[in-house]
Amino acid sequence: MTLEEQIKASETHIFKAVFPNTTNHYDTLFGGTAMKLMDEVAFITATRFSRQRMVTVSSDRIDFSQPIQVGTLMELVGNVSHVGNTSMKVRVDIFVEQMYKNEREKAISGEFTFVAIDEDKKPVSILKNE
Repeated sequence: MTLEEQIKASETHIFKAVFPNTTNHYDTLFGGTAMKLMDEVAFITATRFSRQRMVTVSSDRIDFSQPIQVGTLMELVGNVSHVGNTSMKVRVDIFVEQMYKNEREKAISGEFTFVAIDEDKKPVSILKNE
């Protein structure tokens, strides 16, 4: 499998409904909840790409373009954006959809860096020589 095919195969999509227990006093999604969900999708994407133990080492700029209202649907999309020797970057975008209309907009985007580790928690190469 080529690197491009591996990247495409690891793309991850998760849908969530925005319920009141995940919102703030403005009835919009808590920023921390969004970041937690983004890290989870990024982890799944990184693991699907590498099929190794992956750990988050940083989150890069996260842009909140618009609030996500209670009663909407979210799609989180994770894509590998860079592959290094022991680390990789995963971009996660959150799209918001109205439940009863065909409206969809990007609301949040960010990037997360992961490192592949072995059983002793030491960095290892992501791309295995086969």
